[in-house]
Amino acid sequence: MAINRAQLVKELVPGLHALFGLEYERYNNEHEDIFDTENSERAFEEEVMLSGFGEAPTKGEGAAVIYDTAQESWTSRFTHETIALAFALTEEAIEDNLYDTLSSRYTRALARSMQQTKQVKAANVLNNGFSSSYVGGDGKALMTTDHPTVANVDLSNELSTAADLNETSLEQSLIDIAGFKDERNLKVNAQARKLIIPPALQFVADRLMETPGRVGTSDNDINAIRNMGMVSEGYVVNHYLTDTDAFFIKTDVPNGLKHFVRTPVSTSMEGDFETGNVRYKARERYSFGWSDWRGIFGSPGA
Repeated sequence: MAINRAQLVKELVPGLHALFGLEYERYNNEHEDIFDTENSERAFEEEVMLSGFGEAPTKGEGAAVIYDTAQESWTSRFTHETIALAFALTEEAIEDNLYDTLSSRYTRALARSMQQTKQVKAANVLNNGFSSSYVGGDGKALMTTDHPTVANVDLSNELSTAADLNETSLEQSLIDIAGFKDERNLKVNAQARKLIIPPALQFVADRLMETPGRVGTSDNDINAIRNMGMVSEGYVVNHYLTDTDAFFIKTDVPNGLKHFVRTPVSTSMEGDFETGNVRYKARERYSFGWSDWRGIFGSPGA
């Protein structure tokens, strides 16, 4: 249904002082702090986890060498969604508006809606990251304590005991990341890159990451996390995270959290000959998800 003059009554008469409600500032593309973006040319993308070899055994003198096998472990699929929104204006509403160009104002509102939808969809990967209803290629939630492996050893990218963000839980998270292993239970050199938090934790994070001394103690101890540069890119606030005490750590493990762009956002406009209505549309295609769960570590909070 087109926006008509009945919905724009105040904009059709003299004496209106201001129009407001569509000029709010927007948060930047916060998904870029979490996801690695790649382009796609297909309806979906698949990424396969490969298993290497286990530890090499000792070979006895004159004995035959032992052969090991490599294999595909599991597959992650990224199915692109089409996101679109449109509006229409009647010819009369455009003609009789006294204060502004309707099309430019509502086109900005359209862009705002598209941008916020993308941020919500991106953040939902973490918002649902502990839920068994949202699983990855290995059949487990993004963050869990029992990721299955080819070596039949369950691995974890979640604190064994859920905890709020503090010095102890952050240090334990970094220790656990340093203990990451691959599909054959070989150690992985994984490093923390950045801490991802909701707005409610930004003050806690700043004290933990930026003060030279330990937080909440009278001891003259250094802040080891800061002094050792354990979280190389500091912390970022994501305003679309819904759990106020959950926190996440992005690691440098490749092929972790990914954002595929199938079709970049585009806008189009057309007029209808019979009605005179003008229609405006925005559309894009993309997907958010993850391949290797080792790209992230988290805690849902206590």
